[in-house]
Amino acid sequence: MAEDAARADRAGPAIETVLVPRTRELAGVRVGRVLPAMQRRMVGPFVFLDEMGPVLFRGGDGLDVAPHPHVGLATVTYLFEGELLHRDSLGSVQVIAPGAVNWMTAGRGIAHSERTPPAARAAGGRLSGIQSWVALPRAHEEDEPSFAHVAAEALPTLEEGGVRLRVIAGAFAGARSPVRVLSETLYVDAALAAGARLEVPADQEERTILVASGEIEADGARFPAGQLLVLRRGAPVVLRAPSTSRVLLLGGEPIDGERHVWWNFVSSSRDRIEQAAADWRAGRFASIPGERDPIPLPERPPGVRIR
Repeated sequence: MAEDAARADRAGPAIETVLVPRTRELAGVRVGRVLPAMQRRMVGPFVFLDEMGPVLFRGGDGLDVAPHPHVGLATVTYLFEGELLHRDSLGSVQVIAPGAVNWMTAGRGIAHSERTPPAARAAGGRLSGIQSWVALPRAHEEDEPSFAHVAAEALPTLEEGGVRLRVIAGAFAGARSPVRVLSETLYVDAALAAGARLEVPADQEERTILVASGEIEADGARFPAGQLLVLRRGAPVVLRAPSTSRVLLLGGEPIDGERHVWWNFVSSSRDRIEQAAADWRAGRFASIPGERDPIPLPERPPGVRIR
């Protein structure tokens, strides 16, 4: 309760809520989960948001997320440091490097794994980035699964006044990402030099600012790394970086109706999640070439309402 009150106290004319991540371990890596939260379950189409790392691997160590399933969502992987090797049941094999985007649309069902590539594992090094899920519109929840990789150099970048922007998905400041989205989406990576300012317009219905590193000043307050600022609808805000900082802008059009989530499944139908759970338990998802030992289904009832 005290933490909730502190968040409320820091809200202002432009900032509705401040969310603090909940730390957990995933495959031996510290992650900070900021969505879903009690105060806010979704922002635009984003239903899940994890900060991964930073972690320093010794030579021979790395991240190993074994095969697991998804339905009704798109997974979005975006790295700041290090590399990951993506494999999925479509046969996709892709190394993701910093600044690139892996956008995997699960639709009616897909399985994938994420591991440190062999060369990076042998060398050791740092890994950090963002894992997010985007809920699919009802009309596309059962689409055929697909996978898209967009290299960093293919994403539009803008530089002005000590701010360097990369548009990961959707559009910002007149630039549009080539990543295919199914609803209006805001996803921007912004690096700010000390003293730089960035205006976040109110042209998207729902917007958040994730302070990825450093700290920012906004709405008369200062916010350190790890916090997610949920902005009020219709209220522009100006960010200022007291020191070198990095923020992510995320949001977009609200998703079309209630969604349920359990484990790795998202759907507008509770029954669909139960079916996906039964299919994974029975081995009815397509397998991933070159992979084995999938993650077993957790033992708890599916179908948790998130919006």
